Amino acid sequence: MINLSNKVKISENHEPIIIAEISGNHAGSKKRFLQLIKSACLNGADLIKIQTYEPEDITLNKSYGNFKIKKGIWKGKKLWDLYKKACTPFAWHNDAFKIAKKYNKILFSSPFSIRAVDFLEKFNCKLYKIASFEITDYKLINYIASKKKPIIISTGMASLKEIRKAILIIKKYHEKIIILNCVSNYPTKLREINLERIKELQRKFPKYFIGLSDHTNDIYSSIAALSFDIVVIEKHFNLKDKKETPDSTFSILPNQLLKLKEISKEIFLSRS
Repeated sequence: MINLSNKVKISENHEPIIIAEISGNHAGSKKRFLQLIKSACLNGADLIKIQTYEPEDITLNKSYGNFKIKKGIWKGKKLWDLYKKACTPFAWHNDAFKIAKKYNKILFSSPFSIRAVDFLEKFNCKLYKIASFEITDYKLINYIASKKKPIIISTGMASLKEIRKAILIIKKYHEKIIILNCVSNYPTKLREINLERIKELQRKFPKYFIGLSDHTNDIYSSIAALSFDIVVIEKHFNLKDKKETPDSTFSILPNQLLKLKEISKEIFLSRS
């Protein structure tokens, strides 16, 4: 069991933990960012996740080659411009952690650089997530693991070999690991979600907890995944105004988040 607080315990013997991912749904507004955290706290989220980076942490301000997105919902955009709009400025973090604490919730993050980890440590961040796109940044993974906090690994961009390598690095420090089945397609169509891969992850990594990072635009696949004994469900979260943001096409709303929490609890009780 991974014990994060008196209320939040990660194991097969506790109801699944629901994570609300804020990501780029703030649309560059600090006010909206804080509203999202408050709404997640009030609508069923057990954990609230943000991303800690600024554009210079992960790309260059260039418009050629791989610095320009070639397909998908962000086609034609420069990576720099997308990340500048979607990032959570470091200056916003203090108020974010304060709001989570006010509502007795745990806020955590996906850091994208060494300096982001150092920054988050100032807030006593209780756990970290390795984003799908950082699964081969072994220097970053090693540095995060050295803090000896629980780690969530998202596997949307990873082969089994890459997952194993990340785990080997983390194991040097601890084994508090949660692996999320994930499809890095935004939004993910239901026919692409491939929930059967959860079973493969459970077979290949029986010592670790398995969950789901769901990028579909509803909660159906998350509910279906509960039959696979997952311990965590992560969903991108937006406000009920449905404002168009970089992540709005694959995010759920407050009523859906609350419904997901209620259903996951009832299904867990019916099986226990």
